[in-house]
Formats: sequence, C-alpha cells, structure tokens
Amino acid sequence: MPWLVHDGEVLASVEVASTRAERRRGLLGRDSVDGVMQLSARSVHTIGMRMPIDVAACVPLGGGRFRVERVMDLQPWRITRPSWRASVVFEAEAGAFRRWGVEAGDELVVR
Repeated sequence: MPWLVHDGEVLASVEVASTRAERRRGLLGRDSVDGVMQLSARSVHTIGMRMPIDVAACVPLGGGRFRVERVMDLQPWRITRPSWRASVVFEAEAGAFRRWGVEAGDELVVR
C-alpha cells in the first residue's frame, strides 16, 4: 500500500481511486476516512456524504511528487470550484491537513 509523505514524515496510507467507478464513488457511503484517497480530478463534491472532509488539490510533478495548490475544508453537500492547474486531489478526514501542517505550495510524495 502506498503512503503519503510530507517533509520526510509519513502522514497516512493512500487509497488510489483508479477506475471511473471508484472515482465516482469516492468516499460516498463511508462514515470515516482511514488514511487518504487519491483521485484524478479538478473538482470534487460531498453531495450525499455523511461527514466533512479535507481536500488538497495538487499539481503532479512526476515521480509520485505533487505540489499542493489549495487545501479546503468541505462540509457535506458542497462542491469545490475547479482547480485548473491541479489534476489530482487527496481527500482526508476533516482537519487532517491542518493537523499535518500541509499548506498551499507544499510538496507531497506518494511512495
């Protein structure tokens, strides 16, 4: 299983939503998030979700490296604005990115 790393510190396990069905489903139907989910997307929504989440919109740099464009707190029944430069998002439990110290401009690595 891959891991999300920030400044040399392992933050969480990564669940990659690689198929269209997995991306469409995302975290819907879950009551909690274990680790982070990686999706290829420019925008996400929480319509029908039971919980708030954190979203980091990222630009792929190659080699499993990503630059964070924007970090958002997203309540249920919301939609984010598209991030035109970002094409990958990481979704985590609400408050996770703040707790981990992840901000716009930071680099995340998936190993």
